Amino acid sequence: MPRVLPRIVELTRRAPERTVFTRFVPPRSKLDARGTWRLYYEKWECVTRDRIDPALLELVPELAVHAPPAAVIDRVTYNAFGNGRLQAHLTAHKVDTVIVSGGETDVCVLATVLGAIDIGYRIIIAEDALCSSSDQSHDALLQLYGERFSIQIEVASTADILRIWSVDD
Repeated sequence: MPRVLPRIVELTRRAPERTVFTRFVPPRSKLDARGTWRLYYEKWECVTRDRIDPALLELVPELAVHAPPAAVIDRVTYNAFGNGRLQAHLTAHKVDTVIVSGGETDVCVLATVLGAIDIGYRIIIAEDALCSSSDQSHDALLQLYGERFSIQIEVASTADILRIWSVDD
């Protein structure tokens, strides 16, 4: 995260009013989770809201200063489109293209990007504004995004995105 955060901040600064941060918020306790999520939280009970430091669920300060005007949408699944709030927000703002940054490349980003593909959004991955706890998975996913999904996903550097992105678009 320290390596990519400056690039995420650059993207946010370009148009904070058009930025949406999605936060993965775990259940209060493992008993509040359903299905295999309960198994997940039995293993990782330390990240339930009863146990985790609440500050760890907040946006990092470098991004929090932009919210508002940036929107913050909480979610309980990896896929940011899973609860319908993100899609409703994007639809209300007539968005047809999403620029994706953040973490984890091989978990939340993957699930969200696949959800965006299913909805039909144009997706631009900011390749140097993504992070993962696994470099190998991160690299494999960037290759997958650029090759297997080349019609639905564009992969570009933050500098390239900022060079061609007009906030009037």
